[in-house]
Amino acid sequence: MINVQTNCRGISAAIWLVLLSLLGADAGATTLQRMSLAQMARAAPLIVRARCVANSVALDTGEIWTFTSFEVEETWRGNAPPQVTVRLLGGRLGAVTSHVAGIPQFRPGEDVVLFLEPTKRGDLSVVSWEQGTFRVRLSSGPGQAYVTQDTASFATFDPATRRFQAAGIRHMPLDAFRARVEAALQSARTRP
Repeated sequence: MINVQTNCRGISAAIWLVLLSLLGADAGATTLQRMSLAQMARAAPLIVRARCVANSVALDTGEIWTFTSFEVEETWRGNAPPQVTVRLLGGRLGAVTSHVAGIPQFRPGEDVVLFLEPTKRGDLSVVSWEQGTFRVRLSSGPGQAYVTQDTASFATFDPATRRFQAAGIRHMPLDAFRARVEAALQSARTRP
């Protein structure tokens, strides 16, 4: 579901309705189905650890998109250039804000692990949005890094239980997480 907020000062109701119809032309309800780490690893031809550099917002085919640039620190799967740009629906453009539940947002300086896939437009997006986003943080201890999956606090649909619930990786040591990703990739290579 897209939630559009705006400061309506100076915008007539007719213009506002036209703007909303343009923004919602391709919008529809989306339900994220829970994916295991192995499923995401198979779906993502590119997995990187990267640092967010910058965000920009643009209107494309009547919708607001945020383009986030990342400096690649490590490539865990695929071949990544030194910098990648990720396209995600939503953002703030002028007085209009488009927010899509389940789409991650990034701030410059953040350290993340991303499971990436190409879009139909030829750029990159995050596999299953927040599910394919893992924030890397340093603990108060001696240099130990941990990851937390964005869906640890975002409800996704579990087809086995037929329920929505928040689930995901919380505060896992980065080394252990990387070993799990490598095991998932190895398992995917050996599957028929």
